[in-house]
Amino acid sequence: MPEGASEVTIHDVPKRIFSVDDANRMLPLVSRIVNDVVHQHAIWRDRVELFEVLSARSRADQPDPDAEALQREVQSLAAEIDGFLAELADLGVELKDFGRGLVDFPARIADRDVYLCWQLGEPAVEHWHDRDAGFAGRQPLGPHALT
Repeated sequence: MPEGASEVTIHDVPKRIFSVDDANRMLPLVSRIVNDVVHQHAIWRDRVELFEVLSARSRADQPDPDAEALQREVQSLAAEIDGFLAELADLGVELKDFGRGLVDFPARIADRDVYLCWQLGEPAVEHWHDRDAGFAGRQPLGPHALT
């Protein structure tokens, strides 16, 4: 490293902190991406199950061409889902549940690090939970929430 230069690690980069208004403004885009993830994940899960059945019937000396095609499809779907997850990560949002489309937005409420919590199909971000509480600790936003 050149003299006088300082080393910066990825941990030094602050995560985005959302207000309730920020999260709700971003919700149309997040909702579209999460909808795509949930849809593609359901297809991926079905294809994986079918692939496992076909693979169990295949022999090493005679691979099933349908299983091979299905394996390529599964890999393609996984790559597409990874792309959606990267989009969400670039926005600073964390997908927590592929089936429900559960999303957390890092936030601060009353000097505490929390998550604003939204689920696919909800009209707005209206819940929060402590960082270690998860969905089970989900609470409605009250007057203490930052907007």
